[in-house]
Order: sequence, then structure tokens, then C-alpha cells
Amino acid sequence: MRYDVTLLTDQDLHLFNEGNHCRLYEKLGSHFLESGSDAGTCFAVWAPNAEGVSVTGDFNGWDNRSHPLRARGDSGIWEGFLPGARAGSAYKYHVISRYGGYRYDKSDPFAFFFQAPPEPGSIVWNLWNEWEDEEWMANRRKRNAGDCPIAIYEMHLGSWMRVPDEENRPLTYRELAPRLASYLTR
Repeated sequence: MRYDVTLLTDQDLHLFNEGNHCRLYEKLGSHFLESGSDAGTCFAVWAPNAEGVSVTGDFNGWDNRSHPLRARGDSGIWEGFLPGARAGSAYKYHVISRYGGYRYDKSDPFAFFFQAPPEPGSIVWNLWNEWEDEEWMANRRKRNAGDCPIAIYEMHLGSWMRVPDEENRPLTYRELAPRLASYLTR
């Protein structure tokens, strides 16, 4: 575990402690970084009542002692950079409470991807994408969005449609996407 690679600046910690940080999803959770030969994942979680926090996952055989995170001052944030932890790695935070020394394995509240139930782990996910929609974006700028109609459809993806033949499991995003698009455009 390395502590010299961080996504959290002093300004981030200041805004967080004030309760005014509006982009925490860019700082907390797991963030895969690739820079030349040095690739790995930054992990950061807010655990203000923790005596210790470590990251455990398939990259360390789920050993909750091998990768402890460090506390960032009195912010309650624990962080560290783990070289070699790749996108697709399953992980949890192992939290030791300062009250009674209770130990818990917790999924990451800022994770972008999770294991399918019944597994409770989070998954390191690389959100970087090279977009290829320049033409669409240019045309979008020509329209006045305030004059265009809009429809917002809210739903709970996990319960909208299930697979009865497979123990009533919820659909994956890839399975759900074409069915949902068809349903919404009827």
C-alpha cells in the first residue's frame, strides 16, 4: 500500500470538513489510475468512528490485514493507493470500530459497480471513456433545450423485470438496456 498517491487535496479536505464538497464521487470510493507502468487503484472511504480501516479483496486473498489505509487528519477519511489493483477487482472495506473494537466488512458507498447478489462486494471500475459523439454534441448546441419537451422516467432497475427461470434474479444492465429502450419507446 502506498500513501504518496492521492486524489484528495488539502482543498478537498477543507471543503469536505465544511460539508461543501460537491464532487465527492471523484475523490471517495475506488478510482483506477494508469500512468505508464504504475497502474493501481486509489481507495478512500469516510469512516469517522473507525480505529482502523483496510481494503480487502480478491487481489489480496481477502486478507483484511495486508492493506491498511491511513487516516487523513481529523476528516474521518481513510485512504491509500494499491499498485496492481485493477479494474474488475472485487473488494470491501474492513472497518475496526473505535467503540468496542467491532469489526465489519463493508461495501463501498461510493462504488460505481457492485457484485451481483448474494455477493456483497464492490468492484473497481474504470469510468474513463473516449467519447465519439462530437457531431451529436455540436448539433445539440444549436437547439434551445428550454423549448424542447422532456420526459423523465424513474424506476427501480432491480425490481422492474426479473428472470423467473433463474431463481427470479434481476437483469444485468446489458440484459436490461434493450428491453427498457423497447418498453419506453412503445
